[in-house]
Amino acid sequence: MFKFKSFKLLLLAFSVLTLLSCSQQQKFNNVDISGSTSFSPAFELQDHHGQVRQIEDFKGKVVVIFFGYTQCPDVCPTTMFEMKKVMELLGKDADQVQVAFITLDPVRDTLELLEKYVPSFDTRFLGLRPQSPEALEKLAKGYKVFYQKVYGKDPQYYTIDHTAGSYVIDKKGQLRLFVRHNQGEKNLADDLRKLAKEN
Repeated sequence: MFKFKSFKLLLLAFSVLTLLSCSQQQKFNNVDISGSTSFSPAFELQDHHGQVRQIEDFKGKVVVIFFGYTQCPDVCPTTMFEMKKVMELLGKDADQVQVAFITLDPVRDTLELLEKYVPSFDTRFLGLRPQSPEALEKLAKGYKVFYQKVYGKDPQYYTIDHTAGSYVIDKKGQLRLFVRHNQGEKNLADDLRKLAKEN
């Protein structure tokens, strides 16, 4: 009888430990926004091949989204170059990651320009373009992305102030991370590898 009670206690303890380990959330280097209901990551955008893409198209892959524009002088090319390094660090796991560059300047960033610019960092990267100012505004609100044109002396020329971070969506299409600019390639690669291994 004593042995049976001891066995039951051991079984109960094992069950509790198992439940505790399962309930522990994954720890990330970047900002964990899992479960936030204030974001709306859904989109319908044209890729640089001219194909209309939705977030559902990328299910089964971890998606890194960066909002920028091709004439950006600093943050955008720096971020894209960092993402190239991240993909190199990921090795074989990079096959489970899709990097997407969404333009905040669809007037100047034509599909032809995106096709030249985005894959120049890595041929696996995808350029995406809203098809109207209204679509861009809705998308930016969904991701809480700030963007604003800044005009110089000549109104034909402008830069765009914008949110410098990136967003990471998991393989189920759920928004999981906000990546601040210049947080380090290794930190992001480690986080993406964790998400790639999730079921």
